[in-house]
Amino acid sequence: MTRSRRSSLILSFVLAAFTAQFAVADGKPLLRLHAFAVNLSGPAPARTGTLDVTIERWSTPAEAARLRDVLAEKGADALLETLQKMPRAGSIQRTGQLGWDIHFAQQVVASNGSRRIVLATDRPMSFWEAANQPRSADYAFTLAEIRLGPDGKGEGKLVPAAKIDYDKESNTLEIENYNTEPTRLTQVVAEK
Repeated sequence: MTRSRRSSLILSFVLAAFTAQFAVADGKPLLRLHAFAVNLSGPAPARTGTLDVTIERWSTPAEAARLRDVLAEKGADALLETLQKMPRAGSIQRTGQLGWDIHFAQQVVASNGSRRIVLATDRPMSFWEAANQPRSADYAFTLAEIRLGPDGKGEGKLVPAAKIDYDKESNTLEIENYNTEPTRLTQVVAEK
């Protein structure tokens, strides 16, 4: 890579990080999503509710690369620690409950205007769960993928309790869900 090309690449990362840091300087989030969540896991009847997602900044490509490298080289515990130290990217809130911070938010916009949004954060745990360390405590991440059409409407999946691993042989990310299936996010609407 030539020196000028490398300088241009570094400058674009710096500008992207600078823009992301101050994108909500006027107090307005970059994106607000409202979704209807349907959890079909377990023998009990389906549980439903509404979910609000607020994005205050998009994570940079450098942050995404850092998370990938930490997972590949040091494992899930180091990934969790690194993710927790990242600045807040937004929040998730279930209706009637306290919200929790999102530490990673990535958006990919297709040429037709549709969007794929990936969210990752550490999972909120109760005091009892943290103190007693049941099997569920091994599932320390919350992950979501949301797909929006050009009209700002779409659907997605949420894994409230996930275990993450990296398979070095196949160079793939492995996600294990604590529940039998992800929570379905339907009627997702981007606030205008």
